[in-house]
Amino acid sequence: MARSSDTLLGALDLLILKTLARAPNHGFGIAQHIQTVSEGLLRVEEGSLYPALHRLERDKFVKASWIQTENGRRARIYKLTGSGRQRLEEAESNWDSVSKGVTRVLRFV
Repeated sequence: MARSSDTLLGALDLLILKTLARAPNHGFGIAQHIQTVSEGLLRVEEGSLYPALHRLERDKFVKASWIQTENGRRARIYKLTGSGRQRLEEAESNWDSVSKGVTRVLRFV
């Protein structure tokens, strides 16, 4: 069985990949999207987000590039790669299995 920290990292990776499947985004935008869509139930802190993004970039699931924003600031934008889309499919399937198992255990009387 996977350690809980592995499951949590996998869940964070899944949330990031799913967010980037919509469109490329910067770190703050990714965190904001996750918080907004989860209606505030999930909040991703910088201390977790950026190491996850760097890990996903190292594993070639996302690609990062610098852009100049409208207000003249530089921002690092993350984009899902082809292998990232494949990893997203695998992660969604795995998450479905894990969540079904947890739900069954919680509902067992």
